[in-house]
Amino acid sequence: MGIFSRTRDIIAANVTDLLDKAEDPAKMIRMIILEMEETLVEVRASAARTIADQKEMRRHIVKLEKLQESWMEKAELAMSKDREDLAKAALMERQKAADMAEQLHSEITVLDDALRASEEDIAKLQAKLREARARQNSIVTRLESAQNRARVREAYAGQKVEDAFSRFELLERRVDMAEGRADALSLGAPGKTLEEEIAELRSSEKVDAELAALKARTTGQEG
Repeated sequence: MGIFSRTRDIIAANVTDLLDKAEDPAKMIRMIILEMEETLVEVRASAARTIADQKEMRRHIVKLEKLQESWMEKAELAMSKDREDLAKAALMERQKAADMAEQLHSEITVLDDALRASEEDIAKLQAKLREARARQNSIVTRLESAQNRARVREAYAGQKVEDAFSRFELLERRVDMAEGRADALSLGAPGKTLEEEIAELRSSEKVDAELAALKARTTGQEG
C-alpha cells in the first residue's frame, strides 16, 4: 500500500514530518521517492494521452469543416435547380457537422484546462522529488558518518585494541629481560689489582716522556 493517495497528497506532504515519525528514515525516504517517481510517470502519461486526444479532435474538426463546405455547395446547387427541399436537407446536414465541430471545440477547451493542471502538478511533483532526493542524500551522509564513528569507537574500545596493547606489554617485558641479562653480566666482575694500576701509570709515564722528546726534537729541527 502506498504512502500517499497520489498526486494531491504528495504535493501537500511534509517530507520532514514523515521522516521524523518513521522508525527507519532511510527506508521511508526510499519508499517516498519511489512513489513520487511512479506518480510523476503516471501524470506525464495522462498528459500525453490528453495531448493525443486534442490532436485527434482537431483533425476531426478539420474534416467537419470540409464537410460543412461540401454540404453548402450541395445546398447552393439544389437551390440553383429550384430544389428547395434538397437545399434545406443539405443545410440541415451542414448544421449537424457544425454542431459536432462546436462540441469538439468545447471538449478541446476542457482538455486544455486539464493539461494546464497536469503541467502544474508535474512541476510541483518534480519540486517535491528534488526535495526528497536532497533529504535522502542528507540521511545517507548522516548514516555513513554515524557508522564511521561507531567503527572508530569500536577500534579504540574493542577487543582487538586490548589484544594489541597486551602484545605491546609482552614485547616491553622481553626488552626489559634482555636489558636485565646484559646488566647482569657486569655484576661481580673483578676490579683491577694494585699492580695493574701501577703498571698502567708507568706505561703512561713512558708515553709522556716519549711525547716530550718528540716535541723537543721537532722544535730543534725547526730552529
